[in-house]
Amino acid sequence: MVSQPCVSDNSILSVKRPPVSEGFIPEPLLDSDEAAAIMRIHPKTLQKLARRGVIRAVQIGKVWRFRASVIEEWIQERLAS
Repeated sequence: MVSQPCVSDNSILSVKRPPVSEGFIPEPLLDSDEAAAIMRIHPKTLQKLARRGVIRAVQIGKVWRFRASVIEEWIQERLAS
């Protein structure tokens, strides 16, 4: 969200900012190489699984990104079955 200036009642220029959520720490994303190393599979195999929707991921340009928590959940599901 882009901050936009606004004029208040006393004509002083101020900046509106989006509210800051307390305690929110975004989970870092892993690239294909890092995530594949955790899973002990080839990065291209992991990308193929992501493309098919077998494992959740996001593709940013040509690069796939994975949450470590999603990788862990996927491994646990496979171990439980």
